[in-house]
Amino acid sequence: MGAIELPDASKIRRPDAPDWRIGLTPEFERVSCNAGNLRRRLGRPVIAAVAFALGVACAGAPLPLAPVSAKTSAAEPSTDDAQADPPLAYRLGSGDKLRVIVFGEEDLSGEFEVDGTGSVSLPLIGQVSAQGETLRGFEEAVEEALRDGYLKNPRVSAEVLNYRPFYIIGEVETGGEYPFVSGMHVLNAVALAGGYTYRANADKVFITRRGQEHEFSATSDAKIQPGDVVRVPERFF
Repeated sequence: MGAIELPDASKIRRPDAPDWRIGLTPEFERVSCNAGNLRRRLGRPVIAAVAFALGVACAGAPLPLAPVSAKTSAAEPSTDDAQADPPLAYRLGSGDKLRVIVFGEEDLSGEFEVDGTGSVSLPLIGQVSAQGETLRGFEEAVEEALRDGYLKNPRVSAEVLNYRPFYIIGEVETGGEYPFVSGMHVLNAVALAGGYTYRANADKVFITRRGQEHEFSATSDAKIQPGDVVRVPERFF
């Protein structure tokens, strides 16, 4: 069976559309008749454009103008967008458990935890600061320490085995400390805490991160990070 050709929607006149030919002057009729002769001389595309322009002019309507693009300023970010952190590399903190591999040096590799001071105690080189560092920054710090009198050209790889927990307080059934899972948002956090109490304001939450508290809409767009303190406020009637 051959392909079915759909009609050109631009050529179908709506039932409620007025007939554009009603009320045209005799001058336009003469123009329409002359259009046949012009078509043979100039070709169909040119004549179509000319006939359209003459028809609009005879009807007393102004010629359509090309749209003018208005120069607009960038939209202001919403409150939540301005408060939300951009997608940055993860920053280490107390409670994170790491696997550190020094290539070719099995005795210097292993699993280590960031202690309460924000440092990691490693074989041979001792304490290395990890608080607030990205994984790459931590790797470079370890490599530098090993290069200082221990290894000639150390290569270090680090990964997070277990993230530090987050905390949720306020109008939830069971507030407290919960393990962080990658990709978590505030609705997951509320669900882990047993859901809202009857007094809870389910429209917003407050998140304390790196010592600063910000307000977020209580949606899946509000992401949780390890170490965050999530506070669900009370609803005021």
